[in-house]
Order: sequence, then structure tokens, then C-alpha cells
Amino acid sequence: MSLSYQDMLTAVKVVLKTGNVPNIVGEAGIGKSALVETVAQELQAKLYTTVVSLSEKGDLAIPVPPLTDNSFVETEHYGSLANVKFGYSETLVDIIKQAELHPDVKIIWFLDEFNRGTQAVQSELMNLVLQRQINSLKLPEQVQIVIAENPDSTMAGFEDSNYGVTAGDTAIKDRTVRLVLRVSASDWLSWARANGQDGHENIHPLVQAFVEEEPDMLSPKQHGDDLFPTPRAWQRVSDSLFELDNQSPEVRSKLQLELFKGDLGELVGRAFNSFVKQQGNQLTPESILASADFETTLSEFSSLDEVQKQQLLKSWLTQVAEYPLDDSRNADYFQQLLKQMSPDGQYVVIQTVGQIEHLADILKPMFSNLQSESVASLYRYFGKIATRNDAGDDI
Repeated sequence: MSLSYQDMLTAVKVVLKTGNVPNIVGEAGIGKSALVETVAQELQAKLYTTVVSLSEKGDLAIPVPPLTDNSFVETEHYGSLANVKFGYSETLVDIIKQAELHPDVKIIWFLDEFNRGTQAVQSELMNLVLQRQINSLKLPEQVQIVIAENPDSTMAGFEDSNYGVTAGDTAIKDRTVRLVLRVSASDWLSWARANGQDGHENIHPLVQAFVEEEPDMLSPKQHGDDLFPTPRAWQRVSDSLFELDNQSPEVRSKLQLELFKGDLGELVGRAFNSFVKQQGNQLTPESILASADFETTLSEFSSLDEVQKQQLLKSWLTQVAEYPLDDSRNADYFQQLLKQMSPDGQYVVIQTVGQIEHLADILKPMFSNLQSESVASLYRYFGKIATRNDAGDDI
């Protein structure tokens, strides 16, 4: 049986309160690290993390020369000899310092990707997990250990798993509580909508909207050898989107698809890119006129549905004071965009002209600048659309 994110939060805290070691099992990128961070916050504990897959034998405790002159032995024929003692990793030293300075504050030591470490590294960690001891050093009472593993084919329900793992020792399995974490789109979306420390939502609204429509895409069960979506990958996509919102339209146009594919793979990356374009969030009158590549902008506009095209051009007409149509370049761009629409869609847009309170703000300046070929062409095109007959003559 597996647990959702919210249920797992409770389960890990229950196991820690019993004095046992939780072993969180789940696919890569599913949110195990984020979950442990949340547990530490809720327990008001200081969190330390060691990624076991990146560790080598001796990283926790290695023999080093002593640090004082008194530790050296001078010999008559063999020079200076050192009495070798054990030195400990920076993380372990920091944990001991924290425990001494704040004896009443809980400490969680998170051993991530435990079964992706080598057998030698796992063996080195045995006494830490089982006996709470490394060499002569015993862990302070307030230190609690949480481990996380990727699935391996020896685990029930993961017979087809192909992660590069080293199956855990029987003693580890016997002394830890295995808790399997499953992906829950509803739980993830609840977290995604919450505000982070930077003030905006944890996950970009466009990612939220896509996952709401396609919840299976949060972490597909079936996927090929290409990159594929995971909750962690979607968080990176969200980070990219927040940054792309601050970029110029031309930079965004060049980078967006490649960034999405780099996190989600070719197929899902393209699908999400199309979804983003369909939202119309990229195109505004300001971004259209600021673009250095109008052909790309025109292509993006053509990919929108009819309602989105109408909304964009109607918005332009209501902001004509900022983006006047008696300007040659503005008039040329507006007409090219307008021609991307169906005749009925064009008519709906032009109806907006007649509904604007200050109609003269649009047409009078255009009439005053008919010497501009682009402005004159758009002015005439407005007239054709407004006077077309009910049979829907082609324009």
C-alpha cells in the first residue's frame, strides 16, 4: 500500500515519535526531499541532508593526523610520527555543534538516495542507522534519522523498476519502517497554490492549469527512455516560467520550447509549450510592438483560438492611446494580425470600435494620417469589415 503526500507527512512524524527510522520509498523527483523539509519545519527541527549516492567510502569518518603538536612523536631514526585518530565529515561536525549549542532543538539527519550509494558506503552507514554510532562517536539523543530510497525490483509493487540501485542489507530493512510515497495530483496542486517565501505561488499558474487538465502528466506511469515529467521536473519548469515572464518576447520565443523539452522530454515539452501558447499569456499589445521578430509573433498569434485572438485585438483597441493606430508600424501590425482571423471574428473586433466611448480617439487620428500607406490600408480595411453584408462575403 502507498501513501499520498499528506498522509506521508503524518506517517513520517508518527514513526519519528516512536524513535524508529522512516524509510521513504518513491520514484525519483516525486517529492521525497521536499516532504522531509516540510516534516522538519513542522517539527521545528534543524535539517541536515547527506546524499548517499554522491558519497564515497570514508566520507563520514576518515583517519586524519591530529591537529596539535603534542600528537606528534619524534623518533631518533624514523622522523616524526603521528598518532592517527578519526576525523569526521563537516556535516557530522555541524550536527554535533548544533546539538551542543541547542540541546532542546530537534535535529533530523536525512540520508537521501540511500540505496543508490555503493555497498561500501551503505556498510559505513550501518552503525549510524542501526546503532546510532560511528566509531567511538554516538549521536546525540535529539538527532533522528530519515532515509529515502528509490524503488528496486526486490520491493513489492516495483518488480519492473530499473533504477541503478544497490539492494539494501537485510538488517537495514529490518530496522527501518518502509513507507511508499505515491504521486497525488490533488495533494501536489494544493501545495503548488500555496505562497512560497518569495511571495508568489510555489508553482507557476500555467503549470498548475496544465496539471489540472492532465493530472496523469504530473508523473506518467508509462514513459520511454527520453526525459519524462516528475514533480521535481515540473518545479524546474515553473522556475523557468517565472524567469521567462521577466524576459523580452524575443528571448522568450527563442528559449521557451527548449527549456520545456530539457525538463519534460520531447513529447510532453512540446505539448506543454502548445498549452502555454494557447493561454495567450505571452501576447499583449506591448509585447507585440516590442518584438524584434514580428514573423514569430504572427505565428504565435495564429496558433491562438478565435476567442483569444478577439480578446487580444479588442484589448489593443481599448488601449489605443498607448498604442495608436495612426502610427504606420502599429497599423501594419494590427492589420496583419486582423487578417489571421475569420471574417466573423474580424467583425466582432471591429464592433468594438463602435462601442468605445471615445470613437474619435481611434478613427480621427487615422483619418488625419492617411498619407501613411499602412494607416490608409487599415482604415479602408476597417470600412470593408464594418459594411460587409449578412451573407458573409469574403474580405
